[in-house]
Amino acid sequence: MQERSSVGDLANRLRQELNRYSPGGKLPSSRTLVDRYRVSPVTVTRALAQLAAEGLVVTRPGAGAFRAEPRTTARPGGDTSWQEVTLSADAAAEPVPRTVDASGVLASLAAPPPGVVEFNGGYLHPSLQPERAMGAALSRAGRRPGAWSRPPMEGLPELREWFARGIGGAVGAAEVLVTAGGQSGLTTALRALAPPGAPVLVESPTYPGMLAIARAAGLRPVPVPVDPDGVKPELLADAFRATGARVFVCQPLFQNPTGAVLAPARRGEVLRIARDAGAFVIEDDFVRRLVHTDAGPLPRPLAAEDQDGVVVHVGSLTKATSPSFRVSALAARGPVLERLRAIQVVDTFFVPRPLQEAALELVGSPAWPRHLRTVSAELKARRDAMTAALRLRLPELALPHVPFGGYHLWARLPDGTDESALVAAALRAGVAVAPGRPYFSAEPPAAHLRLSFAAVAGTEEIAEGVRRLRTAYDEVRI
Repeated sequence: MQERSSVGDLANRLRQELNRYSPGGKLPSSRTLVDRYRVSPVTVTRALAQLAAEGLVVTRPGAGAFRAEPRTTARPGGDTSWQEVTLSADAAAEPVPRTVDASGVLASLAAPPPGVVEFNGGYLHPSLQPERAMGAALSRAGRRPGAWSRPPMEGLPELREWFARGIGGAVGAAEVLVTAGGQSGLTTALRALAPPGAPVLVESPTYPGMLAIARAAGLRPVPVPVDPDGVKPELLADAFRATGARVFVCQPLFQNPTGAVLAPARRGEVLRIARDAGAFVIEDDFVRRLVHTDAGPLPRPLAAEDQDGVVVHVGSLTKATSPSFRVSALAARGPVLERLRAIQVVDTFFVPRPLQEAALELVGSPAWPRHLRTVSAELKARRDAMTAALRLRLPELALPHVPFGGYHLWARLPDGTDESALVAAALRAGVAVAPGRPYFSAEPPAAHLRLSFAAVAGTEEIAEGVRRLRTAYDEVRI
């Protein structure tokens, strides 16, 4: 973290001093900058690379760094208004117009302004990410024989085997495809299993990124309500009969956003209902590795209990590592596997081999189980801190279920609360929260907030964020 800060500081100082040099003028040598600012050669190299990326300097191997020539004034843009007609005409010809709405995804991806407490984040805080272990794994991976050659289209055999062992049951390496992150896996699965215009059953509420995928593909998401025990089987059966859907997307473990775990008595029912309907179940097993220390034994993935090829399983390393460590797996049995493979090859060819090799290095290192134990304990502490703070400072917010895994709480707002106004007021007060509306594919039954405890620096920041949220709540309820 210190090195990262030094790079930014040096880049700022060099940026301020560029006016001393004429365009094309040579900057001091790297050695001079090391001595002048008392930083390492690596810091100098990275700071100059940052300025080069901004177009402020030009680096020439063996010659040094030079102030860039001024950019020429861009010519006026053309008239793109014709695109509105063309895009609208395409949509009119589709049975279900494709809509690309990324607002729900951006709510958890967008970094808030400096000083704002990040209760909207969807990934681990940098202090919880295994940065050293990932860096070491990537370094070792880059030196592996053949690391920069083309990998097998389906993924490295050893990595496919590792994912298959994690799923369990009868799933073998031959039934696993390595994909570039869970979002990519879900996209491939939905494209493979449902034609444009078809209905797709989804949990309600559910992950906005999946709803965005479905709508962008021209599918019709049909909600099936969940409770603390997961999806309700009787409503799932009714939805299959009413819609004729052939796909159901679910998160049986620590569901996003409710945190629900599909109850043992419902697991077999869900598989039976889907099989009777001639339908697939897409199992998004996205946070299995973010279990809390007080969770007890976890249920196996649905795919491990599936004998008939009903389940298409999506599992990922991303949530337990870093948003940039995009390595995941698709697992399926039967003819559908070839369709999944074909779509993935057409879309992305393959996951870069160095990243796959790094994943193998990481999960095979002693640092991996240590990291998972550390994260497990830290997430429990943060969950408890946020739960206690909300119950103390904001008892008006209902917490119908406190999960034993994952990275967030799902809070129901009192009737009559303006969800959008509260989200905006919270940001003004210095805390970013995710609104509940994007998690519903139809009209929501109530206003909600999703509050992440993983993307903040620690329990002190959680307490401060809840205090700010109280201020925002008082503002909108006046």
